[in-house]
Amino acid sequence: MSTGIRTILIDDELPAQDEMSYLLSSHDDIEIVATADNAADAIEVIGREHPDLIFLDIQMPGKNGFHVLKEVMSLEQPPLVVFVTAYDKYAIRAFEENAVDYILKPVSSERLAASLERARNLMHPENVGDSGAVLRKLLADVGIKPGITRISVEHSGRNILLNPREVVYFNYECRRVHAGTKAQAYPCASDLTLDKLEERLGGFPFFRANRSQLVNLALVRTYAPWFNGKYVLTMCDDAETEIIVSKARVRAFKDAIEL
Repeated sequence: MSTGIRTILIDDELPAQDEMSYLLSSHDDIEIVATADNAADAIEVIGREHPDLIFLDIQMPGKNGFHVLKEVMSLEQPPLVVFVTAYDKYAIRAFEENAVDYILKPVSSERLAASLERARNLMHPENVGDSGAVLRKLLADVGIKPGITRISVEHSGRNILLNPREVVYFNYECRRVHAGTKAQAYPCASDLTLDKLEERLGGFPFFRANRSQLVNLALVRTYAPWFNGKYVLTMCDDAETEIIVSKARVRAFKDAIEL
C-alpha cells in the first residue's frame, strides 16, 4: 500500500501539467494520482481520489481555481492546496497575508521544493487542520462562500444526504425547494433558496431553466423548441419530467450545451 503524498495537478495548460509532473518526479514521496484541466473535472477527481495535496492553477476557462477551492473546503478533510499562478498579484497578496502557499509560473525546482517542505510540515499530526482554517479565511477575504458537496433532504422522518450529481433537478414549490432524483423528489431539509443553491453548486453542471427550477445538464435526455420561443427539456428520471426553459434563458441554455 502506497505511503506517498497523494497529489493531484489541476491546470488547463497540458504543458504546465507535464512540467509540474516532471519536477515532482524527483521527490520520491510524491505520488501523482490524477490530473484535471477544468473545474468540474477537478472537483470530481478530488472527491474520488481523496488527495493529500493539490497543485491548483488559478486562471482557467469558465470556473477558476477559487471555485474549485470552495468545493474543496466543503470536504470533511480538505487536502492541502498550493496555488499556482502566472500573474494574479491580488491573489498573491491575499495568499501572503493569510500564509497560504503559492508558486509563480514558470515553476522553479527550488521554489517547488520549498513548497513541498511546507506541505510536509503541515501534514504533521500537530498541524492538521491549520490549513483548513487559513483557506476558509482566504475564501472569505476574496468573497467566495464555501461550496456544498452534499444536499440534505427529508424522507420518512430522516435526513438523507444526496450527491448533487444524482439530483436531476431542483424545483421550488409550496414555499420550499425540492430535489428530484431518478426515482422521486424530496423536500430539502434546510432553508436553501434556488439562488443560494445556484451560487454554491458552481462546480456542478446545474442550469437555471426558469425562476423556479434548476436542471442538471448532465441528466437532460432530450430538448426541443416549445411555444413562444421557449424550450422544453425531458429529464433522465423515471417520470421523464418535463421542464420549460424560459424564453429569456434559451440563449444561455444553448451556450451551456455549446450549441
